[in-house]
Amino acid sequence: MIERFAAVRGLRLAWLDGGPEGGTPILALHGHFGRARCFAPLAAALAPGHRVIALEQRGHGHSDRGDGYGPDAYVADAAEFLRGLGLGPVIVLGHSMGGVVAFRLAARHPELVRALVVEEGGAYNRPPEIPHPVLDVRGWPRRSATLGELRRDIEARGIPDAGYFLESAVEHADGWGLLFDHDDMVASQRALVGDWWADWLGSTCPALLVHGLDSFVLPTAMAGEMAARRPGTVLRELAGCGHWAHDDDPAAFTRAVRDFLATL
Repeated sequence: MIERFAAVRGLRLAWLDGGPEGGTPILALHGHFGRARCFAPLAAALAPGHRVIALEQRGHGHSDRGDGYGPDAYVADAAEFLRGLGLGPVIVLGHSMGGVVAFRLAARHPELVRALVVEEGGAYNRPPEIPHPVLDVRGWPRRSATLGELRRDIEARGIPDAGYFLESAVEHADGWGLLFDHDDMVASQRALVGDWWADWLGSTCPALLVHGLDSFVLPTAMAGEMAARRPGTVLRELAGCGHWAHDDDPAAFTRAVRDFLATL
């Protein structure tokens, strides 16, 4: 995937272009703490028929920090980004927070969204259904002497495997650190705490909901209810997968996406 940059609502946002311009475009939106490059395996698997355009959302990766975070800001960014590329309607795929942004984009800008693929993005994100919707990273290390030490420092905070977060690790002059700002990420997660049912039910395009049966973020009962209440929604439950199903079983995730795309 080729890294490019776009001016979007006063910010310089990074994005990765995967696939030929003639391929069917898919806008891919990562989740909190994520990077656009998490979609590289999917882009390779879907090429050359599809062109995966992965946006690095504000405050993440190589994109600028914003003056505010939350679903409304991310949706507005995505809409202007698509219009800037002259694209739409497109297939929109999102993971976790990116999934919520995807279905809110479809509800608010139906002219831009042809179909949805939502991986582990819930229509309801607040206690008690979701006991811990915010991961407080404000006490995480800002710098560590080595990459290995950064991993150990993060995992010492109760993270079993820091690999997902280390996708944002870079070496600075004063040591290794993460690309995202810790306070920004807490603010963004807090803004996502809420009831998003109206947005989930607010669009009519075809949708695929991918759920990892071992997920600690999206309850299986909620995934079933989301599929049952929204017409035109296909639910694919992936055994042995958690919240990051695309990493836990890339082949199964790709099959689910490819099978859905074949129906459009």
